[in-house]
Amino acid sequence: MRKMKLKYIALAALLAGATACEKTVEPKVYSYLTGDNAFITLSDAKAAVNGVYSRLKQPSGRSDAWMYYAGFQVTISDLTTDIGHASSGGDVGLMSECQWAPANTYLAFAWQHQYKLVTDANIALYHIPKMTSLTDDQKTQFTAELKFLRALGYVDLTDAFGPAILVTEETVAKNESSPDYTAALAPSPVADINKLIISDLEYAAAHLPVNYVSNPIYSTNDIGRASKGAALSLLCKLYMREHEWQKALDLTTQVMALGYDLYPSYSGLFAEKNKWCQESIFYALADPLTDAVEIMNHFGPLNNPQVTDRWQYFAVTWYFWNTFDNNDDRKQMFYYDYVGTDGLHYMQSPDGSTKPPAGYYYMPDVATKKFADPNGSTTYYDGHVFPILRYADILLSRAEAINELSGPTPEAISLINRVKGRSHAPLLADASTFTKDALRDAILQERGWEFFFECKRRQDLIRMGKYDAVVNKYLKAVNLTPTIVMPRDKYFSYPQAQTDMNHSLSNGDRRN
Repeated sequence: MRKMKLKYIALAALLAGATACEKTVEPKVYSYLTGDNAFITLSDAKAAVNGVYSRLKQPSGRSDAWMYYAGFQVTISDLTTDIGHASSGGDVGLMSECQWAPANTYLAFAWQHQYKLVTDANIALYHIPKMTSLTDDQKTQFTAELKFLRALGYVDLTDAFGPAILVTEETVAKNESSPDYTAALAPSPVADINKLIISDLEYAAAHLPVNYVSNPIYSTNDIGRASKGAALSLLCKLYMREHEWQKALDLTTQVMALGYDLYPSYSGLFAEKNKWCQESIFYALADPLTDAVEIMNHFGPLNNPQVTDRWQYFAVTWYFWNTFDNNDDRKQMFYYDYVGTDGLHYMQSPDGSTKPPAGYYYMPDVATKKFADPNGSTTYYDGHVFPILRYADILLSRAEAINELSGPTPEAISLINRVKGRSHAPLLADASTFTKDALRDAILQERGWEFFFECKRRQDLIRMGKYDAVVNKYLKAVNLTPTIVMPRDKYFSYPQAQTDMNHSLSNGDRRN
């Protein structure tokens, strides 16, 4: 299967003036793109849709190609929990110590790139339905993809910030007829944004194909595009967040009927060459030659002889790594013990000390192989894909929904053990040995082991009412100040630059 090739569409031309010794030379403009001439042909429409997909990660060839699902989303999810750690200091270090504030760069990154996804989707949703060169089927396909992508952006925005500025294709239409660039829009309640998300995903689920094999609109099997399963799965995750357990359970039934399955091995699932498999529902794709990212640079190990010249910027806490059972394959998905390129023995401190003997280096945290495949790219830019929705999440979500509705059942235990069994982790005992609370805790722990660094931990902890208890316990254990206070920290602070420009955004009930 070939990954879809991303194309980009620019909605404004960049004009540069040249200077001579005696006078300014005016540039000759041969063509430019506007809303009137950018959406003419079928190729234009495809390019616009593909450009929205490209917002899931920073396009290759540009500085810091690790935005959104190419890395930074981990900062506002896993790093602000008991799982992630950044020893590099600065704003990312403050996030990993749960010491964020409105001026933190990573909150600004989150808001900026999530809204880029939403905005580009809105622009395309405004123009594509008006294109006379498209058939109704083509318009429906593109609209369904765009609505899925917009919904994903709004799910991430409301996970991170709660009430947010609600903009749609109607906003684009209004600004085209009477633009007001100084308007300070008030944030909409999460419930109102949820209505749009649900509407978008229901439309997408009804009109997207199960896959793109022999698709009449796209000429190749375009893995990575939004599908029926992706729309149903994201809607399931939304209902999980809102504790709409029966609706979530019903959606897992629909997704499980679409033919997904677990990949045979956990390590193989994350091999860089494995771009897509039976477990893949929706991923942010990358290729080292065409649309590469910097994921391995940021997640790769320090001074490692196999994966060289990497930064260990995003790493896992030893506190979390030590919770894996020794027989669990997932415990081996880390660079936890090796002789470095400098000749030192890199390892965990055996007694918590920070002064190793001669010839040793005690790592403050441990790098993962999940996004630093030793058999993958050796270049600066790499082709690691980032899983946003995969089938293991549906299985564990179904187990959680069953437990919340009915308490521990044999089916719930079986679903969890399917995920455990893939990694040879110790299986759960009979359902009769669990209370509802105990099984909820077991599911939370299993989700941590299964989905570390997949942008789910903070949301899982908040959904299960454990964010303050779990994270503050960790912070105490590593001699840091417990900082999580609920409900204040259910949402992050709005970025300082946004509150300075828009006084309708207030951090009065958040960190400020």
